[in-house]
Amino acid sequence: MQSTRRVLAAIFCVAGFGLVAGSAIAATCRDPGGFGAFIASVKKEAAAQGISASAITALDKVSFDQGIISRDHGQGVFHQSFAQFSGRLINPGRLRKGQALLRQNAGLFSRIDEAYGVPGPVLVAIWGLETNFGADNGHSPTLQALATLAFDCRRTDKFQAELLDALRLIQRGDLPLSAMRGDWAGELGQTQFLPSSYLKYAVDFGGGRNLIRSVPDALASTANYLRGYGWQRGAGWEPGEPNFAVIKEWNAADVYARTIALFATKLAATN
Repeated sequence: MQSTRRVLAAIFCVAGFGLVAGSAIAATCRDPGGFGAFIASVKKEAAAQGISASAITALDKVSFDQGIISRDHGQGVFHQSFAQFSGRLINPGRLRKGQALLRQNAGLFSRIDEAYGVPGPVLVAIWGLETNFGADNGHSPTLQALATLAFDCRRTDKFQAELLDALRLIQRGDLPLSAMRGDWAGELGQTQFLPSSYLKYAVDFGGGRNLIRSVPDALASTANYLRGYGWQRGAGWEPGEPNFAVIKEWNAADVYARTIALFATKLAATN
């Protein structure tokens, strides 16, 4: 099942979609020379920013994907009420699965809470809503998705920056190119980080900063992200409480943030 956040990804600035810092990237969107000329410009920019030649070669076989553009342009904001939205996503099966995962991984969640101050129910709620607990991380080649979105002139600076950060991930050694598949909008891993957030917040919790295959890394990195945005240890996360603003940094859509909070509260009440 397609994650809700994927549908909202191009509309709201969320965990993977932080604001792009710095100056505009040099490559010209919809280059008159075509997609190949655009990629050539991105390669030059990558080299100018110190990205290794071996990492840059990952762009050699990237092609334009019109399907990505069609999905991006065809999105719309959900018009469901919070009761409808949360009721659909926090279904009995997902709640039972989340409860079981909290029990099965109690030791892991205790270690993460000790390190980052973020409790297990919040992490499980995000994990469950993003990828159905890692069951559906997405299958789109990440570089192709990002390059396609960068070539489009809608948000080219954002996606060119993310494309360069994806090359930095390859250079850093977190993920091989063959493993870099995820959301059609370029997000990676079991809680869906764009490369910029992956670079900044991914931690090695036993899996070598592999947010795709390592559950401990994915959940600890999510906690690190929330802490980075001001999560307060021991404080509440419901609307009106201190940590709800941090959940809004994960996803700015109010209906989605409230659903994360409600899911986490339900999980906390049953464990």
